[in-house]
Amino acid sequence: MRAFHLVAAALIATAPLAAVPAMAQSVGETTGVNSVLGVSPSTQDFVTQAATSDMFEIRSSELALERGDAPTKAFAQQMITAHQKTTAELKGLITSAKLQVTPPAALDSTHQGMVDDLAKLQGKEFVEAYLDDQVEAHEDAVSLFERYANGGDNAALKEWAGKTLPDLKHHLDMAKKLAGD
Repeated sequence: MRAFHLVAAALIATAPLAAVPAMAQSVGETTGVNSVLGVSPSTQDFVTQAATSDMFEIRSSELALERGDAPTKAFAQQMITAHQKTTAELKGLITSAKLQVTPPAALDSTHQGMVDDLAKLQGKEFVEAYLDDQVEAHEDAVSLFERYANGGDNAALKEWAGKTLPDLKHHLDMAKKLAGD
């Protein structure tokens, strides 16, 4: 019951934000309420979060190529290659399915802050922070893709989310293994 009250309080507290521009994420996605409740994101939220996730993976992994140890650099290169591929696939789907959505052009402030924090680190501190970020980012991506694959409202994106999900789960497993989780 306490969880219900927390979710209800979060919804009430953030209700004024519901009128944000269409490119922004919905309140349920930005607060994490949808994830907690297992609610499928809207198509715009899915595209926004998937594109942001890809951008974060690529940018943080580019830093890891400069600052990581050998296993971290190998993982980072895999993440760059994989997320460049999913970025291209998502852009192609938006065009081919004639979706009325707008992918973000830049990282949101949260993810940009994470990249900025990583850029301040070197050596072991960098590797630990990078891998922790990778675990968290891939847990979020797995949740997002599972929820959309199960209940999204666009058939082409649902199929793509389901097809992409095993790779994201594999990335999560690799990140956890490298992080020692």
